[in-house]
Amino acid sequence: MFARRISLMTLLLCGLLLAACRKDCVVDFPETAHAVALEASSVVIPEGGSATVLFRVEEGDFRFNYDVSSPGCQISLRLRDGGQPEQFRLAGISARGQGLYEATLSDSGTSGAYSQEACLALSFRSAAGMDIRICSGYISVDCGDPQFGPAVDTGLPVIYINTADGRDVDSRSVEQQAVLKIKGAGEYEDMPQASCNIRGRGNITWKWSKKPYQVEFRDMVPMLGMPAARRWVLLANFIDRTLMRNLVSMKVASLTSLEWTPRCVPVEVVLNGSHVGNYLLIEKVEVAPSRVEVTPEGGFLLESDFHFDNEVQWVDPHGISTHMAGIPFAVKYPKPEDLDPDDLAYIKKYIYDTAETIYSDSFADPVSGYAAWIDVDSFIDYWIVFELLSNQELGNPGSVFYHKSAGGKLVAGPCWDFDWGMLRIATSVQKRLGIVNRMALWYERLFRDPVFEEKVRNRYAELLPALETIPDYIDGCEALLKESARLNFAMWNPAEDRWQHQGMLINGDENYSFGEAVASLRRVYLDRLELLKDNL
Repeated sequence: MFARRISLMTLLLCGLLLAACRKDCVVDFPETAHAVALEASSVVIPEGGSATVLFRVEEGDFRFNYDVSSPGCQISLRLRDGGQPEQFRLAGISARGQGLYEATLSDSGTSGAYSQEACLALSFRSAAGMDIRICSGYISVDCGDPQFGPAVDTGLPVIYINTADGRDVDSRSVEQQAVLKIKGAGEYEDMPQASCNIRGRGNITWKWSKKPYQVEFRDMVPMLGMPAARRWVLLANFIDRTLMRNLVSMKVASLTSLEWTPRCVPVEVVLNGSHVGNYLLIEKVEVAPSRVEVTPEGGFLLESDFHFDNEVQWVDPHGISTHMAGIPFAVKYPKPEDLDPDDLAYIKKYIYDTAETIYSDSFADPVSGYAAWIDVDSFIDYWIVFELLSNQELGNPGSVFYHKSAGGKLVAGPCWDFDWGMLRIATSVQKRLGIVNRMALWYERLFRDPVFEEKVRNRYAELLPALETIPDYIDGCEALLKESARLNFAMWNPAEDRWQHQGMLINGDENYSFGEAVASLRRVYLDRLELLKDNL
């Protein structure tokens, strides 16, 4: 849309307010009004390259010096503060006829990434001797890839994704064809363009404005130093003001003896040419090489989740105790089409027999009790991670995983999805909330065995030196994420989560600044470390 013509009087008044151009760049002009109108709202300049943008000058018969190599050139770039940009420059202008011109903007090569707003300023002198500058509207100038979008410079890798037709990713069940590439920000290798499919994912998280995604490649692809795989997840962390709850949780889990913890890297995501904020690229919980590894035949990956949205799932109908009634289980592996009915009957019975043993009178027998059915060490480490981080979804349950190989015991893990309530303010010592998962699932019964309780206490003491390094890790994450957080929260407001949580904030820090939220997270973690020392 072209700017309205401006009256001569308006131009004269503007001339009093705007900085004057140099006297030697002024030429005569007719006693008519003029306006400069850009025909684009944004432009992306390739690194070390150039891009063009069209603009129009009204009146059509107006003549001015647009030779940028001339000291008398009357057109220039201006930033909002009135200065001239350093990262890019006006390299040339050519006439296209009838008041239409093409400006060439070139990257100066002084910065790998930038995003600035600039206008074109036309300077001249009125017949009355007034020095006047007419400015166009502002255009967003970014350095990046014209095909994929702007470069984003927060110090984090940038993942660029373009869907085949440019449509938003609006379904969790229907995949869209896409292409993806990665700029490694100097910390990781760049990844060239590759074909993939993308879809939405999540349950409650899918309902929020910032969407999480799953990306699937045709072949095994390594990403940002993580082992090659076909499927990857981009967590939005929408409700997390610290942007690090999942990052810190996976770090804590990795310090234990759990067989596998998803590796993850914080990134920026540019989707269909638009920067959509900070995400966590994380390995998907699945049976695959370098991920959950179980025997191909007779192996299982199971999930307990109150959303109950898996294809193969059931609820214990026996209600062995009030703590077991209604607990959902689902088979994540094998896939439904590969799951033999006899295998399904077997794993259902195994879960039932495990629960029956745990709630039997002889549950603590070292030979025939619960230790014959579950991998006790994994159950202890799994509980410590949830408890230390005050994730009460162990008892709800939500995203609670187990796996089992043929002939083996039920193993706890991996950990997943710690953005909801992890280290929230309400679980600090000051709130006098102590152990939060002693009654969760089968742990209510397991903690009645003094031997199990002593093992938990001893294991926590063994892990404590490593767990005490996490505050320093949090500090490092804060420095790493600071600029990313600034851009992310200019786009997204995590306090929107209250509209899907009975009007209450989920983590309690959604209205904090990033720095305040990180400080709170660190403080609550230290509180939890001390609390477990005193209460186990």
